[in-house]
Amino acid sequence: MEQAIQSIETAPEHTVEIIVHITEDLGEQQRGDLITALKDNGGITAAEFCPLRYHLMLVNYDTDMYSSQDVLDRVKSQNVNARLIGPV
Repeated sequence: MEQAIQSIETAPEHTVEIIVHITEDLGEQQRGDLITALKDNGGITAAEFCPLRYHLMLVNYDTDMYSSQDVLDRVKSQNVNARLIGPV
């Protein structure tokens, strides 16, 4: 019997998930661009908008590289008005 081996990508040991509130309406393209911009930064392991609540974004990041304020600053650097809600 042949076994399949799959690599499982693991998140960094010090990963935290936070919620960021986007205080303006973003279209689908803007949301996609924001997620891409965040994921292109090393240390941010995941970013997604909550389904049906497009004003809330979940962001996972490595606390060895960023603070929650750093993540919020990254969001704001994309010309988006936002505020930090807190950890999940």
